[in-house]
Amino acid sequence: MTVLQLPWLELSIAIAICGSLFVSRWRDPSRAYHWGLVCIGVVFACTLVAWLGYYLGVTDDELNRFSPQLKLFGRRLFSLDELSSPLVPTVALLHFLTALATARTKMRRYSFSWSLAAEAIRLATFSCEEPWVVVGLLAVATVPPYIELVNRNRPTRVYVLHMALFVTLLIGGWSLVAAAGGSYTSSQANIGTILLMAAILVRCGSIPAHCWVTDWFEHASFGIGLLFVVPLSGVYAAVRLVLPIAPEWGLRGIGLISLATAVYASGMSIVQRDARRFFAYLFLSHASLVLVGLELRTPLSLTASLCLWFSEMLSLGGFGLALRALEARFGRLSLVKFQGLYSHSPSLAVCFMLTGLACVGFPATVGFISTELLVDSAVSFSSSVCVAVLAATALNGISIVRAYLLLFTGARHVSAVSLEIGLRERIAVLTLAALILGGGIFPQPGVSSRYQAAEEILQRRDQAKLAETKPPTEMQPISK
Repeated sequence: MTVLQLPWLELSIAIAICGSLFVSRWRDPSRAYHWGLVCIGVVFACTLVAWLGYYLGVTDDELNRFSPQLKLFGRRLFSLDELSSPLVPTVALLHFLTALATARTKMRRYSFSWSLAAEAIRLATFSCEEPWVVVGLLAVATVPPYIELVNRNRPTRVYVLHMALFVTLLIGGWSLVAAAGGSYTSSQANIGTILLMAAILVRCGSIPAHCWVTDWFEHASFGIGLLFVVPLSGVYAAVRLVLPIAPEWGLRGIGLISLATAVYASGMSIVQRDARRFFAYLFLSHASLVLVGLELRTPLSLTASLCLWFSEMLSLGGFGLALRALEARFGRLSLVKFQGLYSHSPSLAVCFMLTGLACVGFPATVGFISTELLVDSAVSFSSSVCVAVLAATALNGISIVRAYLLLFTGARHVSAVSLEIGLRERIAVLTLAALILGGGIFPQPGVSSRYQAAEEILQRRDQAKLAETKPPTEMQPISK
């Protein structure tokens, strides 16, 4: 037995749960920060070792030999495959960098206990393939954000209405699909698939259920708000629950709604007067573009979507952390007049522009190859779809440059104290910059991994269709 054969994935989830209970005991924000950061760092290290073991060829059989009690449903409940192997450590990295970059002025508002609990749920969700368990975890994941709003004495009605609708559609849809007994072309299964697709659109904030995202960023703390939306849990649900069984017309419907949302949200991001609402619409546009790639149903488009999903987790996460660091120094940011903040925080200005350009696929960034693949697949599918994708990307680029000019240029901001970036924030910024530039300069390993994941997803879809259309076995003649 080697060290890599230990159940590191299960250990990371267990440490996150135990760390949440342990950190909740501390009332001193400074102690809660230090112990919370230690727990989140250990969780990230465990997921990184689990990812390393997967790519070095440690199989489930070897893991089961060491810990057979972790098997459920005839196999391990939590495991990595080609789809989830890079997503799990990326989710843990986002939690770690968000906690690391939390300023002293934000420590009382950022709950490390609930952050660890939410991280455990997300890690379990992204490493699970059992449909009912995925449905249950997605439903449970809506609880910590609600408690966040309650603890901050913020309104919860919009969030509760949308998440209740999401959970109801999700449970009802998969109940009908499961009751169909594998017959994905029956009317019962089709109704269940429609409910599942509606749940995905609600969770991703597609039109007309997009208002909960702007309301969420308006009332939640920025760090918790980022961690709830940036991993794109709705896209994971679409890949695991909807894509293998959805009919062609259903996927086409999701694609059209997502495309309309991407263009609409990108246009809205240009005219926003508040930085948080600007980021909310920017997120909605990029999440919808990921769904557009999923629904084109070709290996190239699916590879582009999976690459875009991974790159947006890094670039949008870094972009949000840059905005959060600015808020910690200057309060809620307005996009009405020029702020002139560059002289106070040049490092944040560079990180803001770098992560923003990565979101729209600037060359030599991690988002370039994914955007290029998505445009190429859209060209082969439909010229109108290609024009819409290009329009959304161009509008997002304009909104990012506009926000940069309003925040960092113009008349200088006068302050009596130093507003330079701190050491912990500098580490977070440099880490994200290295990943964004490294993924852009050396994209081949990531693209190869996403292509293999796309092949596996399409193979499962083909197997489901083949099993549905397979003719019945010939009846043997009855002997006289």
